[in-house]
Amino acid sequence: MKNLKLSSQHSAQLDLQFEGETLLLSAFDVEHNRIFFASSGNAIYTLQLPLSQHLYEKGVPWSKALLSSEAEQIDLEAGDSIVAMDYLIEREALMVGTSSGCLVLFIVDSRMTDHIGRVEGGVKSIASSPDGALFTVTTGSGQLLVMTHDWEVLYETALDPQLSSNVVVDDTDGSPGNGFPSSISWRGDGKYFATLGGVHDSSSLQKLRVWERESGMLHSASDSKSFMGKSLDWMPSGAKLAAVYDRRAENKCPLIVFFEKNGLERSSFFIDEPAETTIKILKWNCNSDLLAASVTCDRYDAIKIWSFSNYHWYLKQEIRYSKKDEVKFTWDPTKPLHLICWTLSGMIISYKFVWITAVTETTIAFVIDNSNVLVTPLSLTLMPPPMSLFNLKFHTAVQDIAFLSKSSKNYMAAYLSDGSLCAVELPTMDLWDQFEGKELGIETCLSDLNLGTFMHLTWLDSHILLGVSCRQTNNCSMSLREDVLAHQQQKHANNYYLQEIELVCSEDSVPGSVCSSGWHAKISNTLSLEGPVIGIVPNPVKRSSAFVQMNGGSIFEYTSNMKTMRVSAGSHPREFDSAFGFPSSCPWMKAVVVHENGIMKSLLFGLDDNDRLHVGKRVLCNNCSSFSFYYNTCAVTEVVSHLILTTKQDLLFIISIDDILHGDLVVKFESYSSQNQGEENKEYVNIWERGAKLLGVMHGDEAAAILQTNRGNLECIYPRKLVLVSIINALVQGRFRDAMLMVRRHRIDFNVIVDYCGWKTFLKSAAEFVSQVNNLGHITDFVCSIKNENVINTLYKPYISPPTLTENPTKQSAGSQGFGTESKIFSVLLAVRRALEERIQESPARELCILTTLARSEPPALEEALNRIKVIRQLELSGVDDGRRRSYPSAEESLKHLLWLTDPEAVYEAALGLYDLNLAAIVALNSQKDPKEFLPFLKGLENLSPSVLRYTIDLRLHRYESALKHIVSAGDAYYEDCMNLLKNNPELFPLGLQLFTDHIKRRQVQEAWGDHLHAEKCFEDAAVAYLCCSSYQKALRAYRACGDWRDLFTVAGLLKLGKEEIHHLANELCEEFQALGNPAEAAKIALEYCSDVARGVSYFIMAREWEEALRIAYMNGREDLISDVKDAALECATTLISEYKEGTEKVGKYLARYLAVRQRRIVLAARIQSEDRLVNDADYDTVSETSRSFSDMSAYTRRTAKDSVASISPSTASKSRDMRRQRHKGGKIRAGSPGEEMALVEHLKGMSLTAGAQRELKSLLKALVMLGKEEIAQQMQYVGENFQLTQQAAAKLAEDTMTNETVDENAHTLEHYIKKLRAPLHLQALCWQSKVLLSPLQGHRNIGG
Repeated sequence: MKNLKLSSQHSAQLDLQFEGETLLLSAFDVEHNRIFFASSGNAIYTLQLPLSQHLYEKGVPWSKALLSSEAEQIDLEAGDSIVAMDYLIEREALMVGTSSGCLVLFIVDSRMTDHIGRVEGGVKSIASSPDGALFTVTTGSGQLLVMTHDWEVLYETALDPQLSSNVVVDDTDGSPGNGFPSSISWRGDGKYFATLGGVHDSSSLQKLRVWERESGMLHSASDSKSFMGKSLDWMPSGAKLAAVYDRRAENKCPLIVFFEKNGLERSSFFIDEPAETTIKILKWNCNSDLLAASVTCDRYDAIKIWSFSNYHWYLKQEIRYSKKDEVKFTWDPTKPLHLICWTLSGMIISYKFVWITAVTETTIAFVIDNSNVLVTPLSLTLMPPPMSLFNLKFHTAVQDIAFLSKSSKNYMAAYLSDGSLCAVELPTMDLWDQFEGKELGIETCLSDLNLGTFMHLTWLDSHILLGVSCRQTNNCSMSLREDVLAHQQQKHANNYYLQEIELVCSEDSVPGSVCSSGWHAKISNTLSLEGPVIGIVPNPVKRSSAFVQMNGGSIFEYTSNMKTMRVSAGSHPREFDSAFGFPSSCPWMKAVVVHENGIMKSLLFGLDDNDRLHVGKRVLCNNCSSFSFYYNTCAVTEVVSHLILTTKQDLLFIISIDDILHGDLVVKFESYSSQNQGEENKEYVNIWERGAKLLGVMHGDEAAAILQTNRGNLECIYPRKLVLVSIINALVQGRFRDAMLMVRRHRIDFNVIVDYCGWKTFLKSAAEFVSQVNNLGHITDFVCSIKNENVINTLYKPYISPPTLTENPTKQSAGSQGFGTESKIFSVLLAVRRALEERIQESPARELCILTTLARSEPPALEEALNRIKVIRQLELSGVDDGRRRSYPSAEESLKHLLWLTDPEAVYEAALGLYDLNLAAIVALNSQKDPKEFLPFLKGLENLSPSVLRYTIDLRLHRYESALKHIVSAGDAYYEDCMNLLKNNPELFPLGLQLFTDHIKRRQVQEAWGDHLHAEKCFEDAAVAYLCCSSYQKALRAYRACGDWRDLFTVAGLLKLGKEEIHHLANELCEEFQALGNPAEAAKIALEYCSDVARGVSYFIMAREWEEALRIAYMNGREDLISDVKDAALECATTLISEYKEGTEKVGKYLARYLAVRQRRIVLAARIQSEDRLVNDADYDTVSETSRSFSDMSAYTRRTAKDSVASISPSTASKSRDMRRQRHKGGKIRAGSPGEEMALVEHLKGMSLTAGAQRELKSLLKALVMLGKEEIAQQMQYVGENFQLTQQAAAKLAEDTMTNETVDENAHTLEHYIKKLRAPLHLQALCWQSKVLLSPLQGHRNIGG
C-alpha cells in the first residue's frame, strides 16, 4: 500500500553540434557517475552527473550542477552510422558498433578511437556482462559473438541454430530494420544472457533464447511468438525476463510477458492502451521492483512505470511527452528511484521518485493504479490491494493525489498525467458502505490551467491547493510537454514555482454521495523558488498555511493570500524546535501538533534517504525505515501523543512526544540504532516478518499499528504500550465502559482500571463505573481479578509511568466514604457492592454479582454471603411467588455460585459459624462432602443445648472468645470446661475475669492466670496475680524466683512470719545472691535482716564496693573490719597495677602485629594489581603461572588471577564472617589466617575498660586515699590511665589504617596517637581518675597538652 511520488525533477540541455542532430543511444559509467550519448552525427557526448546531493542541497540548479558536456566525433566511413554502444568497465572505454559492422573502441579520457574489427551484416546490439569481463555482439547476419575485453573471441554461434547456413540474409541497405534484428540482456549474476531475435520477414515471429556464459551453449528457448521490437530486459535479481508481445494482429493492446530461465512463460499483464500502441523500450530498475517502458500512443509518447504486489501490476506513474520528442530513458544503475530521460533534441530530464505510504493519517488507503484510485478505509476492513472497498475512476493515469479530512467532510484532489486536475468531495466514512464494490467516475475540474510537471500536491484548506510547478504559469498557449521543453531551453534561472490553486464548486453537494462535477480551478498565487522543493506539509496549527522544504532541508512557511514568513533561528531558543529545518533533505516529512508549556505548536519530523529520522536539527533514530503518529482521539487535528517508528532491524518503537520534547534525546534514543533482538525488551516490538513497513496507525481507542509485509498482505497489531495509553486516556476522561471493553479485548489486567489514578480515587467513581459498564458479567470478571498488587508499578511499569497525583493522599483517604485503612481488595469490592445495590436494578444476575464481591473480599465475607442465601431460602420456603422472589436466583444456584468462587471447606465452616445446622448440611451436600463425616457431627450438635452447641461449634472453628462467652452462659455445670478453655488459651483470662461475677470464681481464675504466668517465668506478673487472689505463699515464691527480695519481705509481713522464719529466709537469700554473683544485694540483706556486720562487709568487699564497706566498718566501729577492708584494697590495687601493665604490653604487641599484617597485605595487593595489568595481554598459561606464583600467599589473598584486583579493605560481609569465625573459635587469633587482621582490630577494641570497671576503679582510688595509701592510689591511677590511653590510641590507629591504602611510618605510630589523646579535650573521657592524684609528670603533660 504505497504510491510512487515524483519528488524532484531536474533538466539540462545538451548543445548539439549540428542542426537536425538527434540523440540515439546511451551508456552509463557507474564508477565515474557519467552518462554517454551517441548522436545521429556519429558524435559521443559525455555528461558528468553530480557525484552527490550536496550541490542540490545547497540550492544549485541541476543544469548548473552538471559539469560541462563535451562532444567527440567518431571518424567513420561515409554512410556509416552508430547503431549500438555500451561501456566497458575494464577498459574504461565505450564499445561502439556501426551499421557496416565496424567495432570501434572510444577511450573516454584520452579521447582516442581504436578500430577493433568488422563483422558481417552490421552490428545489431552490444551488451557487456555485469562484471565487465565479457561483452556480446549480435550481427545482422544472425551471428552471436562473445568476446573478452582483450578482444579474444570466446565463441561465435548462430542466434538461430535452426537457421540454414545457405539462407542469405538480406541486409544490403544497412538499415536497422532489416537483416536479423536482435537484442541482448544479461542476468544480474552474469551466468546467463538472453537474446531476442529472428529473421525479418512478414511473420515477424521471434524466439527468446537463453545462453550459458561459459560454454556458449543454448540453455533454453521459448516458442516462436510475435514479439514487439527489441524490448527485452532481464530482472537484475535474476527471477524473470520481461518482453512484449505484439498483438496488433488480434486488435489488442501490447502484452508485457515474463519468462523464466527455462524459456517458459511465467506471467503477463496488458498495458490498457489502444491496439495501435507500441512499446519501444522495457527496463527494470536496479532493485527489480519497478518496470519502466517507453510507450508510443497516437497523440503522445509516455514513460510508464509499474510495480508488482499481491500478484498484480500497478501502474504507478505515467509521464507524457510530445511524439516528436521520441523520448528514451534509462535507470540509474545504482539509484533505484532515479530515472533519466532524454529527447531527440538533446534535452536531459532527471526524475527522482520516492515511495510514500498510501494510507492517510485517518487510516484511509488511496492506492494509485493507472487511472484508478483504490479506496479502502482500514479502520473498517483490512483489505489489501488490488481489492478495495470502492474505486475512483479517472479519465487518464493519476500522477499525484492529496487528501483532506475537515469538519466531517473528506476532500481528495488528483493531478493526472495529461496535466488536468480533479477534485472530489466524499461523504463521511460512516456512509461509505453504500459504495462497496462500485467504480465511481470522476470528472475533471473546469479550468484553463497548464501546470506542466506538477508535484507535491497539498491541501491548504477545503478550497485551496498548493503545489510545485516546473514552468511559468503565463505560457498557457503551448502544449503540455512543448511548453516544458521550450521553457527549459530558454535556461531561466528559476525553473520552479509554488502554485496556489483556488477551487470553487458551482454545484451543491448531495449528502451521502460523491461529488466531482462543477469544480472550477484557477491559480490564485505564484511564488518563484530558487531551487527544487523536497516536500510540502500543511501547518496543523495555522489555517491555510504550509511548511515548504527546499533542497538541503531548509524550511519556510507559506501562508495563503501571498503571505510568506521565513523561519529564523533567532525566534526559537529551543534547539529541538523543528523550525530550524533539517540538516539534510528529508523526502518524508510530517507536521504534527504538540502541546508545550501551555502553547500549541507545530513539530516537524523528517526522514532522509539515509534512514535518519530528524526532529529539527537533532537525529532521533539512525536506522528508521518508516514512521507514523498516534492521536488519543480519532480526530487527527488534535494534539499528537506518540510517535511510532520501525527500524531496519525490524523493531517497532512507540515513543511519547513528551519524551521527545522534554527528554534527553541522546540518552533516550541513542540505543534505538543498536538494539539486540535476542534480548527481551519491552521498549519495542519485534516485527515477525523481515522488511515489513508501517503503513499507518489507528487512533483513539483502536490503538493499532497497520503493517504491510513484502508479500503485500496487511497485518494489524496492537502494541501493549499503545493499548495501555488508550485505556489510560479513557480512564482520565471518565469513560469506564470504553476502558473496560479495551481491557477485555486486549486481555489487560483489570487492576489497571483501579490502579492508574489510585484505588482510593477509584472508590469515589465506583458508582459511575458500575453505571457505565452496566454489564454484570463484565463487572463479575472485574471483581474476580482485583488484587492488592499495584500493576502500574509492577506489571506495566516498563510500558507506562504512573501519574503525578496532585491530590493530598491524606485528603484522598479521608474522603473515601469511610473505608478507613482497609486493604485495596476490601475497599474496592465494598464500593462496587454498594454501587450495585444503588445503581443496578434487582435481578438474579445482580445478586450473583454481589455474592461474588463478598466471596472475593479480603478476608472473604462468607457469613454475610450465607445470610443473603438464607434470606433467599426463607423466601423459597414461604412459598410466596411475588416480584421480589423473582428478582433473586434460587438458593441452590446462589450456593453453588459461592462454592465455585471459594474453598468449599471455608463455606462449610462459615455456615457452621452461623449456628444454622440445616444450612450447614445443605452446604456440605453441595460441596460433595462425605455424609459419613458431617452427618454424625451435625446430629450430635442437634442434641445439645443452644449455648453448648454454639460452644462446640466455636471450638471447632477456633473462635475461642465466642466459645468462652457461650460456655460461661451455659451455667455452673460447665465451669470445669470453662477453666480448661482458659488454661488452654491464656489470652482469654482478661475476658474470663469480665464474664465471671462470682468472687470465688474470679479468685480461681486469677490464681489459674498466676500459675500460667509463673510457668511462663513471668514471675513479677505472676506475683501480682497471686496477690489479687490473696495467694501469698505463691506470691512469695514468685518474688523469690525473680530476685525481688524487698517485695518478698513485704509479702512475708503479709503472711505474718516470725523473726526466726524471717532470719532463716534472710540467710537463705544471702547465700542465693552470693551464688548468683550479686554479693552487694546479699550484703544489704545481711545488714538489714540478719544484723551481721562482718558478713555484710565481707560481701561488699566481694562486690568491690570499697567505699560502702569502709563506711559500714567505721559506722559500727569495727577496727578488725577496717583492717580487712584495707588488706583487701591493697591486694586488689596490686593486682590491678600488674594487670594494667601487662595489658599495656599486650596492646603494643597486638598493634605491632596488626601493622605488620596490614603492611604486608598492602604490598601484596600492589603486586597483584601490577600483575593483573598483564593478564589481558597474556595467554592462559601465563595467567596460570602468575596464579601459581602467589599460591603460597593464599592466606592473605581471597582471589584468583581471573578476578578483579583484591580490595585492600575487606568487605562488610567478609568482616562479619571473620568475626563470627573468631567467636566460634573461642576468640583465638590464628596467625596467617585470612581473618587475622580483623581479629586483631576487634581484640584491640575489646580490651577497653568497661563502665563497671571504671566505676570500681574510682571507688578503689577513694578507699585507698581514705586508708592513707595515697602513693599506691597515685600509682594505680597512673598505670590505669596509661593502659586506657594506649588501648584507645591503638584502636584509633587501627581504624584509620583500615581505610587507607598506605601506612605512614611517621604518622601511624602509637606514640603519636597517645600524644593526641593526652590533650585536655580527650582526657575528659577519663571520668574515673582524680586530678589530685595526678603525678607531676602527668600534670605537666596535661598542662602542655
